[in-house]
Amino acid sequence: MGVGRFVYTPILPLMHGQAGLSAAAGAHLATANYAGYLIGALAGILAPALIRSQSVLRGSLLLLTATLAAMPLTHTTLAWEALRLSAGAASALVFVVAAGSLLHHLRDHPAHLPGWAFGGVGAGIALSGLLVLVLRTVADWRAAWWAAAALTAVLAGASWNLRPEDAPAARTAAAAGGPRTHRWFGALFVSYTLEGVGYIVAGTFLVAAIAQGSPGWVGSGAWVLVGLAAVPSSALWARLGRRWSRPGLLLAALVVQAAGIALPALVGGTAVALASAVLFGATFLGVSTLALAAGAHLRFPRSVALLTAGYSVGQILGPLLVAPLLHHGYRPALLPAALVVLAAAVAAAVLRIGFPHHMVVEGHTAASGRRESCKDADALAAHSAN
Repeated sequence: MGVGRFVYTPILPLMHGQAGLSAAAGAHLATANYAGYLIGALAGILAPALIRSQSVLRGSLLLLTATLAAMPLTHTTLAWEALRLSAGAASALVFVVAAGSLLHHLRDHPAHLPGWAFGGVGAGIALSGLLVLVLRTVADWRAAWWAAAALTAVLAGASWNLRPEDAPAARTAAAAGGPRTHRWFGALFVSYTLEGVGYIVAGTFLVAAIAQGSPGWVGSGAWVLVGLAAVPSSALWARLGRRWSRPGLLLAALVVQAAGIALPALVGGTAVALASAVLFGATFLGVSTLALAAGAHLRFPRSVALLTAGYSVGQILGPLLVAPLLHHGYRPALLPAALVVLAAAVAAAVLRIGFPHHMVVEGHTAASGRRESCKDADALAAHSAN
């Protein structure tokens, strides 16, 4: 899923230079993919049986592979948008099945294991960047899409027999008369939605922005670093969340991410571009882990569904909001994206004020029940990070 969702980012500069794709059309393709992901994610939320279906998993893997293979077969923006919309929906369904499987089968295992599993998203990003880095000197944009389809097919074969969860995960209702958490959840929702807007601009245009002022290999190389930095990040941020305040860690991760996004817009050079990639890769999955874990801690009804929906809407809005800035290249889009992420950090700072770290739920402190809450949240963390 990491390849199918994110290979568009390193291929975008090739399509811009070789396939005549305009910057505005590139933003529309990204938006179509994010809209498809929202559709797939909502389908998994509204029809829970989907996440327990091996047929849904296999069909989605085949559809995702087919959409990548079909991209070079047309030159119309409308057809490309339809393919990326389908790829987004298939990616979301692949994820919800995998998340459901992890939540069910790893429930009695250490809570950091789902975080390492979601590192597969980062590995897919790294592989897609490496693929384009190698092919850009010997082939064109069509070959890049076909190679990505072939890689996705191999990975789909490896995951073909993934066993979905056997039964719905048990839900524990919060005790009546427990503390009201609306104000904290409201701040968390605003922060996470803003993160969706800002993060996705970098997730879509970072490679193209770096490629504008650097040697050709730097853009794809930076994307490889994004993926490599993302591989351990979800598990590591989850571990930190057991020792330090999640709102405080969320604030720190957002500030670091904003700096990483802004760097290529403010300073040129290969070293800066690569540093930006590491900072961005090390935080975007971590932000999801921390935000959804905080939502689970608050025991707000359907917190994962609501946070995922807000984040997904932010992903759709991000490319549309910066599209008017793309007439002079992709770099101008990064600075406002960084400012939006900083706004998300401000909301996270508000979240810290009086946050109920030891909230009492059903006769137990939230601290004593943290392990189970974290397992549920960590297992669903990548829902919005992808």
